[in-house]
Amino acid sequence: MTTAALFILLFGCMMLGMPIALALGLSSIGTILMFSNDSMASIALKLFEALSEHYTLLAIPFFILSSTFLSTGGVAKRIIRFALSLVGHIRGGIAMASVIACMIFAAVSGSSPATVAAIGSIVIVGMVKAGYPESFAAGVIGNAGTLGILIPPSIVMLVYAAATEVSAARMFMAGFIPGLMMGLMLMIVIYFVARYKKIPSQPWAGIGEILTSGISATGGLMLIIIVLGSIYGGVASPTEAAAVSAVYAFGVAVWGYRDMGPLKAVPWREDGESAGSMFGRNLKQIVFTLPKIITDKEINKVVLDASKVSIMLLFIIANAMLFAHVLTTERIPHQIAEIIVQWGLSPWMFLVVVNILLLIAGNFMEPSAILLIMAPILFPIAVKLGIDPIHLGIIMVVNMEIGMLTPPVGLNLFVISGVTGHSIGWAIKACVPWLLVLLTFLMVITYVPQVSLFLPEFLDKLQGFN
Repeated sequence: MTTAALFILLFGCMMLGMPIALALGLSSIGTILMFSNDSMASIALKLFEALSEHYTLLAIPFFILSSTFLSTGGVAKRIIRFALSLVGHIRGGIAMASVIACMIFAAVSGSSPATVAAIGSIVIVGMVKAGYPESFAAGVIGNAGTLGILIPPSIVMLVYAAATEVSAARMFMAGFIPGLMMGLMLMIVIYFVARYKKIPSQPWAGIGEILTSGISATGGLMLIIIVLGSIYGGVASPTEAAAVSAVYAFGVAVWGYRDMGPLKAVPWREDGESAGSMFGRNLKQIVFTLPKIITDKEINKVVLDASKVSIMLLFIIANAMLFAHVLTTERIPHQIAEIIVQWGLSPWMFLVVVNILLLIAGNFMEPSAILLIMAPILFPIAVKLGIDPIHLGIIMVVNMEIGMLTPPVGLNLFVISGVTGHSIGWAIKACVPWLLVLLTFLMVITYVPQVSLFLPEFLDKLQGFN
């Protein structure tokens, strides 16, 4: 009775058009009031605990702030230039470079919509000018942008780690190889489609351009080493690494590349200036502009935008954790687990059910909310069936990638629509053919667990030897 009431209230609120965060919170409170023996005090306590006790979730605002600085600054342009110098001369090379740029930007942002917005706003126009159909360009970017939640660091992985209490660092390790594999699959398909459509290639850029563009993009690429190196090396936790990434991204955008802030467009070196004079002048500029940073409109806007996104996401997470609290208190996941185990489902059949449920949910809900609702239900069942929790996490993340491209709540579709100026219907038609690649990839990830588990297990063995 309690289970039915909880889900009827949830879907009833959603059908009325209520925001998902409020629907989760009101359905949970309504169930506690009418059907549960739990006290009202537990609601306030759980809402407080949701964001105060889950240390991992503190990384989310920092990664969002880091991503906003990088998206607003010129990091994306430099990464795209570097990617073009590597593969631009291959048939379909600009589209392949877009995928590589999305992979690199995903590794410094942790967000799928941010990746699509930052890379797509630059690359789609460039592809069209080079002779690519606009729908082809938009479909590639929409799908490649989903790598933002698979390649570490990933905000969605942090949410799964908080919901199931698995290691966020191990989740990041597990997403690395699948992320590279999915990017490679997209590039292979792009090559054959480009040959079929006779899309022209660009001239070979040369070693000089590769080196020049690589050095230019170093500011953004170093963030990957700082964040992932510190986490995998045991120097910092994901939350600490996220805080460092936010400070580093601010420094790169404001003082390094000078794409925003008081020093915007001020050159690092003037004609004929010696190295010593350059160092002294720039040091003075940085020191003297410190007070101006607080009042700089562009920097304040970046911080405000990041704050809005963080508050929205954390509000959804808090209400979803209240929903998960009701599930756990009423032992709903355990009851469902016992029923499914009694059915005698094999692990592979259970994973079919998991994929179907998540693909359906991805059409209607935001990824973080889906994970916080479904993970507490699916996690105990997977453990009983002998499925590795990290493997389950990667399966769920890949399903969330597909959900980013399925209407009516596919976030990447709205970003593509905004970037291109076309309707949501046009964005759906552009992205849907490429979903076949993602669905094939989902099958591989689901039934070849070593793709996800190889790196975490390998690093565990290395630590064991030490």
